[in-house]
Amino acid sequence: MKLARDTWLIFQRQMMLVLRNPVWLVVGIIQPLYYLFLFGPLLKGALSLPSAQAYQIFVPGILVQLAIFGTFFVGFALISELRAGVIERSRVTPVSRLALLLGRSLRDVVSLLVQAVIITVLSVPFGLTVGLADALLAFAVLGLIALMLSAVSYAVALKLRSEDALAPLLNTVGVPILLLSGILLPMRYAPHWLATAAKWNPFSWAVDGSRALFAGHPGDASVWKSLLILGVLTVAAVSWAARSFAKSVR
Repeated sequence: MKLARDTWLIFQRQMMLVLRNPVWLVVGIIQPLYYLFLFGPLLKGALSLPSAQAYQIFVPGILVQLAIFGTFFVGFALISELRAGVIERSRVTPVSRLALLLGRSLRDVVSLLVQAVIITVLSVPFGLTVGLADALLAFAVLGLIALMLSAVSYAVALKLRSEDALAPLLNTVGVPILLLSGILLPMRYAPHWLATAAKWNPFSWAVDGSRALFAGHPGDASVWKSLLILGVLTVAAVSWAARSFAKSVR
């Protein structure tokens, strides 16, 4: 009960900060819309697909991209809080150390899901069709990605405590994740060696599972595999980040 109450308090404070300065939410929506408006028509022509089918392939990939890059860099905000002494002052409070992580990560999940809903709705005029239950399950996949990567980002930020070190590290890791996930184009169009390498990328499974859901195939094996893989990785990431918070706030 105490953990839930403390998490809710931290979540409320973090959401208040977002609502006071919603520029990052706006930017997070605008950037995927560039792909939707400017790249989507090219994809439809390149693959010689009907508009609806092209966007059922394209939109889930864009949503996973948003989940990755929308939460992988949240650690920069934590470094600012470290520098301002916010985390240091938490030492004298009885708040749960795990709640310090969960409250922030849940803020990141909610922010991502709001953006994902808006982008999905804006894709409907382009021919996208998706069932409500399938969309909700796809959003669950996105939520797991957001929770996992935000926890990782916070843990790494607590370790490095420097934007100059965090930025190149996250970019070095993030770029191959992006390229090997098949976000813009399905990996079935890739050479065999590249498609084989992509199978070791958990986000490739997330993209495949999301595309199966948007195509109306919730029973596809890629759906439960993506949920299982992401679920295990999320538990591991949250556990690691929780220990990092516990060590930093003693």
